[in-house]
Amino acid sequence: MSSRADGDAMLKMSELAERSGVSAGTIRHYLREGLLGDGAEVRRTSRNMAYYPAEYVERVELIKRLQEERFMPLRVIREMLRHDPQRVEALIELEDRILERALDAAERERVSAGEVRRRYELPRPVLERLADIGVLTPTRGGYDRDDVQIIAAIARFRAGGYEEELGFTVYDTVRYREALQPLVEEEVTALLDRLVGEVDVERAVQMIAAGAEPLRELIGAIHSKLLLAELRRQRGG
Repeated sequence: MSSRADGDAMLKMSELAERSGVSAGTIRHYLREGLLGDGAEVRRTSRNMAYYPAEYVERVELIKRLQEERFMPLRVIREMLRHDPQRVEALIELEDRILERALDAAERERVSAGEVRRRYELPRPVLERLADIGVLTPTRGGYDRDDVQIIAAIARFRAGGYEEELGFTVYDTVRYREALQPLVEEEVTALLDRLVGEVDVERAVQMIAAGAEPLRELIGAIHSKLLLAELRRQRGG
């Protein structure tokens, strides 16, 4: 029997492992590490037999996801779950919804490689180098919207005289990516921290989508001001 009474479901270890898709050995390790609470909910009927709350299924699945998808060490997961497990679950749900919507939009808006080359007249080797250094991430279906905007910007640079003969190459884009990476990491952490638990998931997803374009404009405007300020500084003005 896996249940003693309706609404009070308890599972054997074998049942918990089967439902969660995580091995019994791994679950026992989670128990030893305190990831499933203090064990007060576990009912031991003999030395070698115990029953576990059905709620452990979702908790075990969550721990495994945090390990495999976010590469979190168990000590970090334990602290997160100890303080506010509901918040952790809400965070995962929000991240999944954001990614789901972004990936869906990316697939719907892809432009074929042939169309990109025709539209922007960038040589194939240039596009291949941008992909090699990770600035572009094309698939068999072509380039997503952000890829296309990057390509369009590079085409405009080249049309404006930023040529390789003068030392302007696709590798200059790496400088911007490396500068933006820590900013983006901090932004995502702050954004999720402020939204999770404060607004429902759908509203949070809408807010993040609505903020994408204003953020592009904000970064562009700040960059322009900083560029002008640096030119003045170097001139000594």
